[in-house]
Amino acid sequence: MSGDREVGHEEGQVSLGEFTFECGESIADLEVAYETYGEFTGDNAVLVCHALTGSAHVAGRRRREDTAGQAHAWWDDIVGPGKAIDTTDYYVVCVNVPGSCYGASGPPSTNPETGEPWGTDFPAVTVGDWTDAQRLLLDHLGVPHLHAVVGGSVGGMNVLEWASRHPDHVDRVIPIAAAARLDPQCLALDAIARRAITTDPNWNGGDYYGGDPPVDGLALARQIGHVMYLSKASMEKKFGRRSAGMDVGRDTFPTDPAAGFFPYREVESYLDYQGEKFADRFDANTYLYLTRAMDNYDLAAGYEDDADALAAFDGQAMVMSFTGDWHFTVAQSEALAEAFRETGAATAHHVVDSDHGHDAFLVEPDRVGPPLADFLDDGVTGNAVSDTLEESGSDFAPVHTSLFSD
Repeated sequence: MSGDREVGHEEGQVSLGEFTFECGESIADLEVAYETYGEFTGDNAVLVCHALTGSAHVAGRRRREDTAGQAHAWWDDIVGPGKAIDTTDYYVVCVNVPGSCYGASGPPSTNPETGEPWGTDFPAVTVGDWTDAQRLLLDHLGVPHLHAVVGGSVGGMNVLEWASRHPDHVDRVIPIAAAARLDPQCLALDAIARRAITTDPNWNGGDYYGGDPPVDGLALARQIGHVMYLSKASMEKKFGRRSAGMDVGRDTFPTDPAAGFFPYREVESYLDYQGEKFADRFDANTYLYLTRAMDNYDLAAGYEDDADALAAFDGQAMVMSFTGDWHFTVAQSEALAEAFRETGAATAHHVVDSDHGHDAFLVEPDRVGPPLADFLDDGVTGNAVSDTLEESGSDFAPVHTSLFSD
């Protein structure tokens, strides 16, 4: 563990020893990267779970050379002194998950038996594996219990797994823009994204380290992801059908013979830029592994249903969703909230009216932060948070206006 110039901030990479994955395979030494913010007082720990391609670098304005395109923290508008997750009050921990390429053991890390990158020999990883690795890291840090676990997107699935797998270790859970499982449309798009990688000639069965990586395939996969993260309204507002006015991305991907006649549109330019930038900073095999973990996740696996999976959790839950998000919909979040209610857990479902799509939890801190801060501080105690759907007569259970209003 090494100190940082920022007060109350620590970062490091630690060995968790032998680790057996849910797939049944083991590695002798699982390493994870982590960052902590604030001071631990015994009952103020908040675990933040990053999204698909995120890192442990959740907050802080300094640059990070080892996260390339994520040199600037991914949730700095939410985590920090005086912010929604206030690091003067809470001890915040963020852990890079197994299978990633930002400090955790994964496909690009070294297999000690061969001295070469693991590649596709690395064991398959699951959201459950992420949760167990986080629990081990917290043990290493001397944190036996969590005040809260919060995360967005697949990080929200990670939050759900904490409520299911370690219900006695956490008081409050906040899954944001998440669901109990992916729907078939999202599964299909993820499958196409993986095929973009595995059909790139440079993928070479996953054995591309030391050579030319499959940057075109990875860039295409990321372009598909970006379309999933945006809404129709946000794309219309941001791009419309406007021409980019230049051939910035014409050399990035092969174009059809008639491309010179037709305009190169702003939406194409945006996707080309985002894909190329992502391929420079991320690992293709890692993208395959992490999307598989997300696609495989099912909260009810091994249980009768979602409520049964959450039955042992007796804390409080706040589910947050966004009206413009078609990746993880408001209806899916309401189903999660109802599962929590069935267990008797004090539950709120906060719906944000937003056109930003799935990325809203990252780009609208002014709307995400206030309800998140209130729930962390006060929970739902004393507030008429959740009538049943039948009692309310509405599509979604009401939330307390003073606590969750804009």
